[in-house]
Amino acid sequence: MIKAVGVVIPAHDEEDLLPACLAAAIRAAGQLTGLPVQLVVVADACGDRTVQRAREAGAAVVEICARNVGAARDAGMREVLTRTRRLSAAEVWLATTDADTLVPPCWLSRQLHYAERGWDAVIGTVSVTDWSEYPPEMPPLFQRHYGSGQGTHPHVHGANLGFRAAAYLQVGGFGSCPTAEDHALVNELTAAGSRILRTREVSVVTSARRRARAPDGFSQLLSALAAAQIDAG
Repeated sequence: MIKAVGVVIPAHDEEDLLPACLAAAIRAAGQLTGLPVQLVVVADACGDRTVQRAREAGAAVVEICARNVGAARDAGMREVLTRTRRLSAAEVWLATTDADTLVPPCWLSRQLHYAERGWDAVIGTVSVTDWSEYPPEMPPLFQRHYGSGQGTHPHVHGANLGFRAAAYLQVGGFGSCPTAEDHALVNELTAAGSRILRTREVSVVTSARRRARAPDGFSQLLSALAAAQIDAG
């Protein structure tokens, strides 16, 4: 039975988008009646007001200077585990999203719904609502590439992940990867025999900004799709 939840948000110079992200995460936490939720922002090499914005929202802040999203996510997870150390790792659920992402109110409650049914990790999907930095052809192009519908999916996003702390510790956590740390963790969980649910029922809205924080991440995918469309035209 899950008795505590941690939400980790890595951030590098995210003073503009972080407040909305935190407000959405706090709304999601509010749906978990009676369960303590540890909200942790990991400010990684920030030169703006990211730390101030996080503290104003009531989040705990861990400051590092790694410029590495894998290290940032892991630092946040370790902070949650320190704060919940009186519980067993099987009783703690860890979730992570990104500072440019808005989670729905049901984000955590749906993850815990699956956790109580024996799943060790839940991998959700992302959507984009603001395509202002791209040509009008981009939304349908992305949808064709990404897929839609119900049921399972092939994607992995650090912006929409949740897992049991025991499973996370079993594989050693996020590695110090500058990108694709989410894929690496899911691969390790799979190899360790964790029960992993990929579901479109847990979806978040993320940014389509062209200026990426992590190399070769979601922004790079969008840029590659746009370039392919130009070449095809």
